[in-house]
Amino acid sequence: MSDTSFDVDRFRMSFLLLLVGLISLGFAMMIRDFITTLLLAAITTGLCYPAYRWLVARFGGRESLASMVMVVGVFVLIIGPLLLLVSIVTTQALEIAQSLQPWIEARLLAGPDGLLPHNDLPRFLLPYEAQIASKLGEFVGQFGQFVLDALASAGRGTAAFVAMLFLMLYAMFFFFRDGAAMLTRILYYMPLRSVDEMRLIGRFSSVSRATIKGMLAVGVAQGSLAGVAFYWVGIPGSVFWATIMTVLSIIPGLATALIWVPTAIWLYLDGQVLESLGLTVWCLSVVGTVDNLLRPRLVGRDTQLSALLILVSTFGGLLLFGATGFLIGPILGALFVTVWEIYGEAFAHYLPEADIEHVRSGLAQLSHAPASAEPSEPE
Repeated sequence: MSDTSFDVDRFRMSFLLLLVGLISLGFAMMIRDFITTLLLAAITTGLCYPAYRWLVARFGGRESLASMVMVVGVFVLIIGPLLLLVSIVTTQALEIAQSLQPWIEARLLAGPDGLLPHNDLPRFLLPYEAQIASKLGEFVGQFGQFVLDALASAGRGTAAFVAMLFLMLYAMFFFFRDGAAMLTRILYYMPLRSVDEMRLIGRFSSVSRATIKGMLAVGVAQGSLAGVAFYWVGIPGSVFWATIMTVLSIIPGLATALIWVPTAIWLYLDGQVLESLGLTVWCLSVVGTVDNLLRPRLVGRDTQLSALLILVSTFGGLLLFGATGFLIGPILGALFVTVWEIYGEAFAHYLPEADIEHVRSGLAQLSHAPASAEPSEPE
């Protein structure tokens, strides 16, 4: 007896969905090494898109010419200065790594004339003076070797960096010229309401803009101001340390203090009391104020995310995507929040009511109730 319940159309749709999923997964695996580069190209294109539309109007609608000019402009105005900065930072990092161990041996381990003379050591550390000096020397040597190895690894990756840079610029040309059509096709394949699709795009754009103009602007401002102070007090490699503090500025509150506080202590121990005091006052009153004034206005307002989520997303992005993670991480965090907001609105009729006051009272009961007790059910 034949089975007449077989649904041919349903079978074809299921097979098509499976085929689309498998081929898409295979394609994603094939280009997985380029996904970060393409995403960075898309983000840069989105940020520069208003300037591109202005050029299209000035060039009489010639989109290919406007796209080429934008790609050249991005390279000259953004990527070129960044490459120059990387070159300077690399040179100073190499100089610091090569001079660090001799400096330690000359200053910290130089007996009575060193930075920590014998008589200034705490009494309980005097029997271990030789071991302390030896460990300090080993630590500094290992740190210097680590920096040299990192620079050597970066040098070996130059060819890959150039290839990725070419791919990014090449992709940006097509994103500028054909990006609107690409995005329209992607949105067509998404079974969401137009308002939800534009909501995702809006959040993507706002977080990208806030991350660039906010976190980067705050970081550059703090790193530059602290770097000027380092140069003034005579710290070698001020550009290198300014760059490090710019990167660390993603940590709200601490930021540059992770670098300038140990430096101020070192200056004080070295007898440069005026320089130590000046560096401390400058970083507390000026550098710290930049973070308090700019970050809430440039980052929190546009992203509409909590400082905790921004921090976690940034660190997670850095661990997963590398240097570009400081931008990709917050974007993924914002999209995560937005998707769940859309989910909550779409299934509002099926989800139970959540009252924050009831939750607070329940938590209060749990904190005071015995271990065997259970919280009361809402009425």
